[in-house]
Amino acid sequence: MNDWHSTLLKDLESQLAELERFGDDEAARRALEILREKIRQVRGRIYEQITPWQRIKLARHENRPYSLDLIERLITDFEEIHGDRKYADDPAVITGFGWFRTRPVVVVGQQKGRNLAERQHRNFGMMQPEGYRKALRTMRLAEKFRKPILTFIDTPGAFPGIGAEERGQAEAIAYNLREMARLRVPIIVSVIGEGGSGGALGIGVGDRILMLENAVYSVISPESCSAILWKDQGHAEAAARNLGLTSPDLKRLGIIDEIVPEPPGGAHTDWEATARALGDAVERHLTELLALPVDGLPLSRTEKFRRMGAVEPVTSS
Repeated sequence: MNDWHSTLLKDLESQLAELERFGDDEAARRALEILREKIRQVRGRIYEQITPWQRIKLARHENRPYSLDLIERLITDFEEIHGDRKYADDPAVITGFGWFRTRPVVVVGQQKGRNLAERQHRNFGMMQPEGYRKALRTMRLAEKFRKPILTFIDTPGAFPGIGAEERGQAEAIAYNLREMARLRVPIIVSVIGEGGSGGALGIGVGDRILMLENAVYSVISPESCSAILWKDQGHAEAAARNLGLTSPDLKRLGIIDEIVPEPPGGAHTDWEATARALGDAVERHLTELLALPVDGLPLSRTEKFRRMGAVEPVTSS
């Protein structure tokens, strides 16, 4: 980010805090509004220039809205479903039924946790095999009752522990990929923070894939990529530049369908505005999908994913 703009932003925010503490007359209120508008403009200039590595930091920001924060703002009468009916409940993923505006929907969202205790409980948003099975169990209920599915992706990746591997982590993710492709209900996927590898893909097969402006979506984290290529994590920023993990990169490559703009400064600055923007995008795509015959959804969804990653042959001179 531009250092001058960053310094200016800090100065303006300090002035704003001071004025909010001591100013309570009409002149102070006018000055507050002018300051807030200046802050919005400076934030906009800053975030027009951010690098892929800086977007990753925004995607991981501790105050960024998580799945439950968006569910609270987008879904009414939400009833959570627990357990995979085989082994256990996985708190890293939230599933359940509710109403999105005027429509009944099924929701699946990865949840990181807001403080240390919650993060440990939620396993930092890293799902285990029972989480993927719980998600699929819920999505099959959606198909049974003909309800569209909304998924919210926000995970550094699937949990790589020995126990998860012993219980079939890779198989659970692969099974979800196949079964989600076959579901005869609309599926809208929203990448709201980190979209990490197969951990994200396990709930990421959809008819439409939306992505918040400063979210990231990649086959591997920059730190892990750096560790593999350079044998240490010190080149994570360089890896981020080359992974093509930002929303503009993925839109250009045809991996996602729409970039949802965030408020100036990032989603963490205004949860309500972020939820409204995402909700409007979801509603628009859902209206289009509900007008299509459900029998055709599995084929079009499969073809959508087959088109991803197309390459052009290179001929030698």
